[in-house]
Amino acid sequence: MAQPKSDLLQGTLDLLILKTLDLEPMHGWGITQRIQQLSDSVLQVNQGSLYPALHRLEERGWIRASWKTSENNRQARYYELTARGRKQLAEEKENWIRLSGAVARIVGA
Repeated sequence: MAQPKSDLLQGTLDLLILKTLDLEPMHGWGITQRIQQLSDSVLQVNQGSLYPALHRLEERGWIRASWKTSENNRQARYYELTARGRKQLAEEKENWIRLSGAVARIVGA
Protein backbone atom coordinates (compact mmCIF):
# COMPACT_ATOMS: atom_id res chain seq x y z
CA MET A 1 0.00 0.00 0.00
CA ALA A 2 1.40 3.40 -0.97
CA GLN A 3 2.30 5.83 1.77
CA PRO A 4 0.35 9.13 1.78
CA LYS A 5 2.23 12.17 0.49
CA SER A 6 3.26 14.82 3.01
CA ASP A 7 2.30 18.46 2.62
CA LEU A 8 5.15 20.91 3.14
CA LEU A 9 4.93 24.04 5.20
CA GLN A 10 6.18 27.17 3.44
CA GLY A 11 9.32 27.54 5.56
CA THR A 12 10.16 23.88 5.10
CA LEU A 13 9.81 24.17 1.33
CA ASP A 14 12.11 27.20 1.35
CA LEU A 15 14.72 25.22 3.28
CA LEU A 16 14.47 22.27 0.87
CA ILE A 17 14.84 24.53 -2.17
CA LEU A 18 17.84 26.34 -0.68
CA LYS A 19 19.49 23.03 0.24
CA THR A 20 18.83 21.59 -3.23
CA LEU A 21 20.37 24.65 -4.88
CA ASP A 22 23.37 24.41 -2.56
CA LEU A 23 24.45 21.41 -4.61
CA GLU A 24 24.24 23.07 -8.04
CA PRO A 25 22.10 25.50 -10.08
CA MET A 26 18.90 23.84 -11.29
CA HIS A 27 15.69 24.56 -13.16
CA GLY A 28 12.32 24.18 -11.44
CA TRP A 29 11.56 20.68 -12.70
CA GLY A 30 15.02 19.53 -11.58
CA ILE A 31 14.42 20.93 -8.10
CA THR A 32 11.16 19.02 -7.72
CA GLN A 33 12.75 15.82 -9.01
CA ARG A 34 15.75 16.12 -6.66
CA ILE A 35 13.53 16.67 -3.61
CA GLN A 36 11.36 13.71 -4.57
CA GLN A 37 14.40 11.52 -5.22
CA LEU A 38 16.25 12.38 -2.01
CA SER A 39 13.10 11.87 0.08
CA ASP A 40 12.41 8.45 -1.46
CA SER A 41 9.22 9.93 -2.99
CA VAL A 42 7.80 10.90 0.41
CA LEU A 43 7.97 14.59 -0.51
CA GLN A 44 6.54 15.83 -3.79
CA VAL A 45 6.47 19.51 -4.62
CA ASN A 46 3.75 20.63 -7.00
CA GLN A 47 4.21 23.46 -9.48
CA GLY A 48 1.64 25.60 -7.66
CA SER A 49 3.87 25.63 -4.57
CA LEU A 50 7.29 25.59 -6.22
CA TYR A 51 7.14 28.64 -8.44
CA PRO A 52 5.68 31.03 -5.85
CA ALA A 53 8.41 29.83 -3.47
CA LEU A 54 11.13 30.41 -6.08
CA HIS A 55 9.74 33.89 -6.76
CA ARG A 56 9.66 34.66 -3.02
CA LEU A 57 13.25 33.46 -2.53
CA GLU A 58 14.38 35.51 -5.51
CA GLU A 59 12.67 38.63 -4.14
CA ARG A 60 14.49 38.12 -0.83
CA GLY A 61 17.80 37.95 -2.67
CA TRP A 62 18.51 34.37 -1.58
CA ILE A 63 18.52 32.98 -5.12
CA ARG A 64 18.95 34.40 -8.61
CA ALA A 65 17.67 33.12 -11.92
CA SER A 66 19.04 33.14 -15.45
CA TRP A 67 17.92 31.61 -18.73
CA LYS A 68 19.98 28.67 -19.96
CA THR A 69 19.55 25.72 -22.28
CA SER A 70 18.38 22.61 -20.44
CA GLU A 71 19.52 19.04 -21.00
CA ASN A 72 16.64 18.53 -23.48
CA ASN A 73 17.77 21.59 -25.50
CA ARG A 74 15.01 23.93 -24.29
CA GLN A 75 15.29 27.31 -22.63
CA ALA A 76 14.68 27.13 -18.89
CA ARG A 77 15.20 29.39 -15.90
CA TYR A 78 18.03 28.06 -13.77
CA TYR A 79 18.14 29.08 -10.13
CA GLU A 80 21.25 29.37 -7.98
CA LEU A 81 22.05 30.43 -4.43
CA THR A 82 23.44 33.87 -3.75
CA ALA A 83 25.84 34.65 -0.90
CA ARG A 84 22.83 35.83 1.13
CA GLY A 85 21.10 32.56 0.29
CA ARG A 86 24.01 30.51 1.62
CA LYS A 87 23.91 32.48 4.86
CA GLN A 88 20.14 31.99 5.08
CA LEU A 89 20.52 28.28 4.40
CA ALA A 90 22.85 27.96 7.39
CA GLU A 91 20.33 29.77 9.60
CA GLU A 92 17.40 27.72 8.29
CA LYS A 93 19.27 24.45 8.86
CA GLU A 94 20.06 25.45 12.44
CA ASN A 95 16.41 26.38 13.07
CA TRP A 96 15.21 23.12 11.49
CA ILE A 97 17.48 21.01 13.70
CA ARG A 98 16.25 22.83 16.79
CA LEU A 99 12.57 22.61 15.77
CA SER A 100 12.64 18.99 14.63
CA GLY A 101 14.42 18.00 17.84
CA ALA A 102 11.71 19.67 19.90
CA VAL A 103 8.94 17.96 17.92
CA ALA A 104 10.72 14.61 18.24
CA ARG A 105 10.90 15.05 22.02
CA ILE A 106 7.16 15.72 22.19
CA VAL A 107 6.10 12.97 19.77
CA GLY A 108 8.49 10.45 21.28
CA ALA A 109 7.20 11.10 24.81
